[in-house]
Amino acid sequence: MSITFGLTGGLASGKSAVARMLRDLGVKVIDADLLAREVVEKGTEGLSAVVAEFGADVLAPDGSLDRAKLGEIVFSDPEKRRALNRIVHPRIGMLTAERIAQFTEAGHPLICYEAALLVENGLVEAFRPLVVVALPEELQVKRAMVRDNVAEESVRARLAAQLPLSAKIAAADYVIDNSGDETSTRQQVADVVAAIQSKTTKK
Repeated sequence: MSITFGLTGGLASGKSAVARMLRDLGVKVIDADLLAREVVEKGTEGLSAVVAEFGADVLAPDGSLDRAKLGEIVFSDPEKRRALNRIVHPRIGMLTAERIAQFTEAGHPLICYEAALLVENGLVEAFRPLVVVALPEELQVKRAMVRDNVAEESVRARLAAQLPLSAKIAAADYVIDNSGDETSTRQQVADVVAAIQSKTTKK
């Protein structure tokens, strides 16, 4: 019996670090960001669909997707962003289902689906229990400024454009407070894994 659970968080909350800790504990992690790249790799049907929608200008000289060029097009135009999502999201969904099936068939008890926009995309109920990585907003701002080497105003603008972390916490089954040191976070991750595993054994 496998359980597939969701992992999400806010800007610079430490979601990727928690995913690494989960991997250290033997959990199979499916990273939605990596799948998003995979479905538009050179030679894929997904990339052909992107070119058909946005034109050959979005290609790099080697025929792969120029993500920066595509980003310039879609981030300033909500309709074009929706068009891209219509191409990419169903393919990510299919690939996710394939990976879950592979891991389940191989007998892995715990599978994690890691996605920044899991709550925003209405996928919470498909990936219960939901684990949210959280920390206070001021710490989010400081960590994002350091990580991305950007000004405070830029970080606050990005935060304002996102679903508040409080809304993700409200949807969560488990919250990992990543405001302390790594040891504290690792212990919380281990506790959450143990709690989810206990649900597997009860079923």
